[in-house]
Amino acid sequence: MARVIVDVMLKPEILDPQGQAIARALPRLGFDGVGAVRQGKRFELELEGPADEAALAEVRKMAETLLANTVIEDYTVRVAE
Repeated sequence: MARVIVDVMLKPEILDPQGQAIARALPRLGFDGVGAVRQGKRFELELEGPADEAALAEVRKMAETLLANTVIEDYTVRVAE
């Protein structure tokens, strides 16, 4: 069994209002020194077999089809240690 992680983030050119709200709230809560925040999503997938190239290609297909809106989001796929 293998665990694969898919991280999804808004593309850099897309406005991130949730990240901006978090960035504004941090100083009010006493957390200084943060210039910007981008919010994203993380998916952890437990594969039934090994995380070989065929399995990773299938996970990329899942990300493009369901997990990420590729018009406004980028994603990365990696095998968890």
